[in-house]
Amino acid sequence: MRKILVVDDEPSIVTLLKFNLEQSGYSVLTAEDGDTGLDLALDEKPDLIVLDLMLPGMDGMDVCKTLRQEKMNTPILMLTAKDEEFDKILGLELGADDYMTKPFSPREVVARVKAILRRSQVEALAEKAEEEVITIGDLEIHLDKYDVYHKGELLVLTPKEFELLLYLANHKGRVLSRDQLLNGVWDFHYDGDTRIVDVHISHLREKIEEDSKRPEYIRTIRGFGYKLEGPAE
Repeated sequence: MRKILVVDDEPSIVTLLKFNLEQSGYSVLTAEDGDTGLDLALDEKPDLIVLDLMLPGMDGMDVCKTLRQEKMNTPILMLTAKDEEFDKILGLELGADDYMTKPFSPREVVARVKAILRRSQVEALAEKAEEEVITIGDLEIHLDKYDVYHKGELLVLTPKEFELLLYLANHKGRVLSRDQLLNGVWDFHYDGDTRIVDVHISHLREKIEEDSKRPEYIRTIRGFGYKLEGPAE
């Protein structure tokens, strides 16, 4: 579960954002002043920080600047009641990844958080993906080309099948629930019908398994979800 830190001195905004982010499947930490927010960021290493510009004590600009000086590259979504071009430019120059002006819709914040996390994940993969290959048994996942080979033969996967296989590979050996896969691959938290996961797992097995009825890579863990392993494991 990805961890979001919300730093804002307005309790109503903190409560609203915390509720909506948790409903979207995130774990949420909160702080109402810059000094506490900075300490939490350094100690807890969140996946993203929603940071208000105007804060008691250390303001958002200083928090952002300090985090970047500490070589912490966590994505930062900066919030402000101001709409001045100078503030926006300065915030981005100091290392903020995006900028939203109050008032805003909580749904818009959640959408922006998802977009930033998705973009940062792609960028992180791209940085280490130069000719990087994940090998599991006879499977080869080429991150730089979005190609998958089985025993040297190129497999034709849909983009979502590739994302699902890559997510499973990045969590190799871990049992993942259908809800975790929905949130991690489809970017939403859904209480109810999770057959979309089962359908994509079935299609993926038909392409990567010697016998999809007796899978060696993607194992079903009854009553919970799925796990990716090598054939000999």
